[in-house]
Amino acid sequence: MTAYTVTNPATGETINQYPHASAADIETSVASVHRAYQEWRAVPAAQRASILQKTADLYTARREELAAIITREMGKPTREALGEVDLVADIYAYYATEGESFMQDEHLTVRGGGEAVVRTEPIGALLGIMPWNYPYYQVARLAAPNLMLGNTVLLKHAPSCPESALAMEALFRDAGLPEGAYVNVFASNEQVADIIADPRVQGVSLTGSERAGSAVAEIAGRNLKKVVLELGGSDPFIVLDGENLDATVKAAVAGRMGNAGQACTASKRFIVLEDHYDEFVDKFTAKMARIVPGDPTESGTRLGPLSSEAAARGVMDQVQDAVAKGAEVRTGGTRPDGSGAFVSPTVLTGVVPGMRAYSEEIFGPVAVVYKVKDAEEAVELANSSAYGLGGSVFSADVEQARRVADRLDTGMVWINSPTGTQPDLPFGGVKRSGVGRELARFGMDEFVNKKLIRIPQAR
Repeated sequence: MTAYTVTNPATGETINQYPHASAADIETSVASVHRAYQEWRAVPAAQRASILQKTADLYTARREELAAIITREMGKPTREALGEVDLVADIYAYYATEGESFMQDEHLTVRGGGEAVVRTEPIGALLGIMPWNYPYYQVARLAAPNLMLGNTVLLKHAPSCPESALAMEALFRDAGLPEGAYVNVFASNEQVADIIADPRVQGVSLTGSERAGSAVAEIAGRNLKKVVLELGGSDPFIVLDGENLDATVKAAVAGRMGNAGQACTASKRFIVLEDHYDEFVDKFTAKMARIVPGDPTESGTRLGPLSSEAAARGVMDQVQDAVAKGAEVRTGGTRPDGSGAFVSPTVLTGVVPGMRAYSEEIFGPVAVVYKVKDAEEAVELANSSAYGLGGSVFSADVEQARRVADRLDTGMVWINSPTGTQPDLPFGGVKRSGVGRELARFGMDEFVNKKLIRIPQAR
């Protein structure tokens, strides 16, 4: 049965297909990462860092080739695809440079004298389950810190991204990573459950939907395996005043429209104080309306298709549900004529509880704008979501923005900027957005053995 398929979402054309791994393939893959762990963990940290730097260099050298693959697989416009490759190169280079320092022994001062050291050690083979929206970046968040640490990685990518998955495996091999230290496997969901349960696998990291995260966490918990889960988000974008409103609107469009809105940390709920609401909506709507979906291979295209026809239909179902229940479409709410999984940039107002757009994550180019009377109501609305990944607060008064940021139930808050990412900042959320952190030094503190070595004072 064919499971992994490259279908160009801009044209609907099926380009290539790959079968599920066989049971023998799964056994070989698990055995390989388990066996490689014993050797890889013993490789000096400086040598592991050298291989990660070579990995970064190869991403840079192959950036156009790698970008073209994900444009074809999931419709990411070329300029955004190139940006993703560059970010990934930065992540591997960051851990190549900083990773060894994150692993230094911590010497404790303890009662009774003597010595006490906490040593950071790897724990073994890890399973990564990754989504299609950032095919290289999501993998780098797991692979870079953990390969630097000495863990090994078995990677199950999204069924729509087999060629980027194979490209990464080949790149690691060319960078000099030992055989088995990173292995790609085209596993089915049933096979994934067996892999998690396998005693040779010590942890699992998933980036994906809330539903997938719940399923993986249940299996991992039953088998006493550590998990890191980066799940959905419905990030608030709070506008506290009308100062620099043009710049705020520009940031709002960027925060909503990156990757066609298919990002967990995309700005999705725009919460604006009533004194500036009408002006914000007018300016925001005008800018959104000027964005025209286009061919993702063209250098000037800002908005490509969604990842699949099913994804486009799903987003439109959410919009139509809101409209049927009384929401207003300020712009968009349609699909452009012609083929491809395109959705027009859309702005909704008048969204209230009971509409799917109020409580669900919208994974596409659809913005929901809310009016509130003051900062107190803005915080209350922002925190009413089941999600708690990221958020943004915009105000000319940075101290006021800080006070609001302190009250948001999210893992990340950016002030006067949409939620972003960079290698040296931790990434992760709370509530239904998941558990654990990735990137920065925190990304090396998840799948570790913090081993205490104690030598009491001689008596």
